[in-house]
Amino acid sequence: MTINIRALAAKCCYAVIDQGRSLSDELPRQQDKLMGKDKGLLQEICYGVLRYLPELENDVRHLVQKPIKGKQRVFHFLLLVGVYQIRYMRIPDHASVSETVSATKTLKNNHMKGLVNAVLRGFLRTLEAENKLENKTNKNLPDPIKYNHPGWFIKKLQQGYPEQWQAILDANQRRPPMWLRTNQQHHTSEQYQTLLIEAGIEIAKVEANSQAIALVKPLDVAKLPGFDQGWVSVQDGAAQQAARLLDCQPNDVVLDCCAAPGGKTCHIIEQTPDITSMTAIDIEEARLTRVHENLDRLGLTAEVIAADAASKDWWSGEQFDRILLDAPCSGTGVIRRHPDIKWLRKADDIDKLVILQQQILDNIWSLLKPGGTLLYATCSVLPEENSQQISHFIEQNEDAQLIAINSNNPDTDENAIGWQLLPDAENMDGFYYAKLLKIK
Repeated sequence: MTINIRALAAKCCYAVIDQGRSLSDELPRQQDKLMGKDKGLLQEICYGVLRYLPELENDVRHLVQKPIKGKQRVFHFLLLVGVYQIRYMRIPDHASVSETVSATKTLKNNHMKGLVNAVLRGFLRTLEAENKLENKTNKNLPDPIKYNHPGWFIKKLQQGYPEQWQAILDANQRRPPMWLRTNQQHHTSEQYQTLLIEAGIEIAKVEANSQAIALVKPLDVAKLPGFDQGWVSVQDGAAQQAARLLDCQPNDVVLDCCAAPGGKTCHIIEQTPDITSMTAIDIEEARLTRVHENLDRLGLTAEVIAADAASKDWWSGEQFDRILLDAPCSGTGVIRRHPDIKWLRKADDIDKLVILQQQILDNIWSLLKPGGTLLYATCSVLPEENSQQISHFIEQNEDAQLIAINSNNPDTDENAIGWQLLPDAENMDGFYYAKLLKIK
């Protein structure tokens, strides 16, 4: 029996939006039922629905007399799947309609067939009328529908970035590039670029500070030269700044807090293989499986511990020379990679995260040797998690001194509290870094 991709997409979006599940967890579960290119089509539909959710909801709202609730709720998401295909994908309209209508059988409710068919055909007529208008009708729409982001988040961006908030929202709607990190134990970035060119893989750019490589088109990692041999890893260009900024030295004792899935852990060891030791901790033991897998593929060694960074229960008592604290955060800098963040994250989550970050920062600071360096990092764009968090910490700790990052990043304001990268800066994710010296 042929598996209906639209039915799987509806189930996936329903699980994320109505049941609060992570797209990173739910999508692979549904993709396991498919083969080859069908996996990619399912991903495209799910990501698209989550990127344009308010707009699609608005489209459907005008065509359905009563909201679809209860046991039939999944059919609401099937309508969103159909509308997304018609509005944004190159699939012919007749195929979008017929395949989406066919999904009602897979979802075991033929009674919904007529409704789905009527709504999608009604939307085609609406779209045809819309396209005849010289001026688009979305100018007067509320901001959440116009920009496809929750209202609370738009307001926070307007407060924090009065000149840039629209650019951030636009960047979040774009598809992210695939960035590569060369394992310096095998090749230099220049050498690996040659291998890519020889393999017919196009390079879009190379980031100057980290030598991270962005590809023109994403591809299966199996096609990357030497991936299984540990020659290369996939990691965004912004995340690749961490190892450079931490600047570990030979014989350093290093700690990576909140380390899963281990990309930064591995990058630090690749760059400085003669450190004395690397300890990687994360509170979620299940996520440490990925850390072990990455270490094994790259042939690297670290002590990996399931531990709460806000406590000392796991600590041996030996202080660290260098600490990377990749703090739990809102993830608002990586929405283009994880569009479900827009709908899973709530406004009141931010205050809770700020308190947790403070607790972890206070605890981890005590594990740092006098004269040691701590690099605070988040994949957030919200000032309260970033510059405001670090400013408060420095005020509360006389032995904490901010180290300017602008020496390696000339475009950074020398008076800035840390380094805030916004989404799409050099086509990288949104990220924040602050480097702190523990005064002796």
